[in-house]
Amino acid sequence: MISIDMKATGQNIHDMRIKAGMTIRDIQNACGITSTSVCNWQNGKSVPTIDNLVILASIWHVKIDDIIVTSAA
Repeated sequence: MISIDMKATGQNIHDMRIKAGMTIRDIQNACGITSTSVCNWQNGKSVPTIDNLVILASIWHVKIDDIIVTSAA
């Protein structure tokens, strides 16, 4: 069974945000969410919704698959 590795996905989000020169507030504003949500993504406590993944992929010019890390359980 394949599942989302929340910790690794959060690290990807953090790394892509930093590489793009964006702040947590920039992501918050782009997605229309709270800074707590962005922090929870980065800390592997939750993952973005599909809508937010589409926004992130568009902002960073990557595929959603580049953001999400999966693992075999």
